[in-house]
Amino acid sequence: MTTLHRSLVRAQLAGARALRGVSDRGERGDVPGWVLITLMTAGLVAALWAVAEDQLKALFTDAINSARR
Repeated sequence: MTTLHRSLVRAQLAGARALRGVSDRGERGDVPGWVLITLMTAGLVAALWAVAEDQLKALFTDAINSARR
């Protein structure tokens, strides 16, 4: 086993121990905060799409056409 491989395995084990420690304490995280972030991100995407729909379609079409050449 190489030194790099051992370091990666140690890092993965440390991460697994840290996650196990969180679950042992019964912490579930901030679900409402994540829901709010997700909804705000979806709202921003919808707003940008509404404003720049034609430009985004043209950008996508140009990118696809240039990839085919």
